[in-house]
Amino acid sequence: MLENRFPNIKVIQSEVKQLKSKEHCILTGDGSQHVYKKLCLCAGAKPKLICEGNPYVLGIRDTDSAQEFQKQLTKAKRIMIIGNGGIALELVYEIEGCEVIWAIKDKAIGNTFFDAGAAEFLTSKLIAEKPEARIAHKRARYTTEGRKKEAQTKSGAGNLGSALGPDWHEGLHLKGTKEFSHKVHIETMCEVKNIYLQEEFRISKKKSLPFPRDHCNQSVTTDKEAWPVYVELTNEKTYGCDFIVSATGVIPNTEPFLCGNNFDLGEDGGLKVDAHMHTSVSDVYAAGDICTASWPPSPFWQQMRLWTQARQMGWYAAKCMAAASLGEPIDLDFSFELFAHVTKFFNYKVVLLGKYNAQGLGSDHELMLRCTKGQEYVKVVMQNGQMMGAVLIGETDLEETFENLILNQTDLSSYGEDLLDPNIDLEDYFD
Repeated sequence: MLENRFPNIKVIQSEVKQLKSKEHCILTGDGSQHVYKKLCLCAGAKPKLICEGNPYVLGIRDTDSAQEFQKQLTKAKRIMIIGNGGIALELVYEIEGCEVIWAIKDKAIGNTFFDAGAAEFLTSKLIAEKPEARIAHKRARYTTEGRKKEAQTKSGAGNLGSALGPDWHEGLHLKGTKEFSHKVHIETMCEVKNIYLQEEFRISKKKSLPFPRDHCNQSVTTDKEAWPVYVELTNEKTYGCDFIVSATGVIPNTEPFLCGNNFDLGEDGGLKVDAHMHTSVSDVYAAGDICTASWPPSPFWQQMRLWTQARQMGWYAAKCMAAASLGEPIDLDFSFELFAHVTKFFNYKVVLLGKYNAQGLGSDHELMLRCTKGQEYVKVVMQNGQMMGAVLIGETDLEETFENLILNQTDLSSYGEDLLDPNIDLEDYFD
């Protein structure tokens, strides 16, 4: 399709075997060599699987693994989700008709995005039934075209498919075998200690726990059901389940490019890039999850391996490569001035702005909160009378005003607590 629309584009469907940066050449799996003037690496990241090669451990990273997950779920009575990021949060809320045991290493859910207060606000939604209508998206939607059945077999199971994007579960029917809406139990402050297959578990003589019911009737202490796989947690609890979802984050997918090339790597394993998305290797750029932003960042921006940010980086890297080819200067793109992420968790609109969790501000900051249970949660991070970041959950209509207040560094010290007074129309006031 791209080749038809743009005659200057050539698409090669093959994996990269080796990058020879000194020769400006790439070797692909089909045995071909491709010479380049400038190269941009956008190979994304791969899931940090808790256990490689176990048929009962599923990682959800791309559109293909999401389809596989849906297929497995239709036969499942109970699953276990390991991880506390965006994918885990979305899954836990979306799954119906299946018991879910959710193991997280933190005290509260959604640690990447929220503090404990916001987590508490959202947790109440997990326990409730799920009758309400879905909130409408006021943004572009990203879905996949009809699946090509032969594509998966041709590319081989080991290769990563297309990244999930923000609407990844829209077309999936995430329902297990049971006839109920939600049944979620959260195990906090723990990680996976061991994974046993059914026979290994029988030989080990260990006991597994049943799904925790209401506190009034916990007389049953062992699970009589035989499960295909068992998970022992570091808090000494063991549960059986049909399969495990590993949603413990991602690592930059740099492997095919490192051998024989002198890339500077960030602490997180990504390819370090400067303010023009250029790596330490001549004529090689990188964008998205594979790279680590290594320029001095704006005081209100930080890198997170998010779909939206990867898209901005790719767009900006293309501009940088074009500018370099023409010998023209280029300024850092405006999208790197302020961290801004809009998503949806538990059917609430969620907006994260700037240093929304006071990242890097030390103890020299204060928080202001406004919370209406079941409706909205507003948190503002202030430093020296100026807004540094915000978390907005629900339909607050404050995002544009707060975005401007952060970027302009307006002195708000005279307003004090009134800044979040629900009776004041902030948008109108600061217009």
